Amino acid sequence: MARQGGEDRQILDQRGENEEELERHVQRIAAEFRRGFEAVDRIDRPAVTIFGSARIGEDHRWYQAARVMARRLAEAGFAIVTGGGPGVMEAANRGAQEGGGPSIGFNIELPHEQRSNPYLDVAVTFEHFYVRKTMFVKAAEGFVIFPGGFGTLDELFEALTLMQTGKVLDFPVVLYDRAFWSDLVGWAGDELMKDGLISPEDERLLFVTDDAEETVAFVEDCYRRRCAEVPAEPLKADAQ
Repeated sequence: MARQGGEDRQILDQRGENEEELERHVQRIAAEFRRGFEAVDRIDRPAVTIFGSARIGEDHRWYQAARVMARRLAEAGFAIVTGGGPGVMEAANRGAQEGGGPSIGFNIELPHEQRSNPYLDVAVTFEHFYVRKTMFVKAAEGFVIFPGGFGTLDELFEALTLMQTGKVLDFPVVLYDRAFWSDLVGWAGDELMKDGLISPEDERLLFVTDDAEETVAFVEDCYRRRCAEVPAEPLKADAQ
């Protein structure tokens, strides 16, 4: 059972730490980064990170689509990385194993514990969200984003911000389910673009589809062409 509030909350709540407390927190965070880096180093092939809601069941169409997509990506030679929990994450890890590929789960300790799904070949549970999110990006040659809530949106915009500002290479980002994402994509184009808050080039960071096979083809094509070797060219100093 995770400690109430977790290590993140303890760090954020505290003020005026003494040197001993400060050093203890720094060491714990550094050790967690090391553990994550070692897990990523165990992935022996290019990987795709799949995000999406933990709140859907096996009978949901997004679960079924994620399972099929992950299986096809695994058959195409990719490892599958998820947050290691239920819902879309479980479906993707399950599909990875069915496709004969490595299935990796980077889970998180929460006050109300999130269970790990049973389809993981490599499983690491983190205390700190920022360490976990680093591993999602470090492991990936591409991102597939299924519908989800605040956590999924956070992961989506983290990836886009890192690419927009040139902090990571320009990987494919796929949004699955046009109907679900249409309002968000439209708002970004109508409002953010109109007001000059993003650049026209930023729209190319997203690929929206309803088709699992189209997603696999897009990720494969991008990887073959080594688009990930070309850094994104930020037109501004940051993504503010």
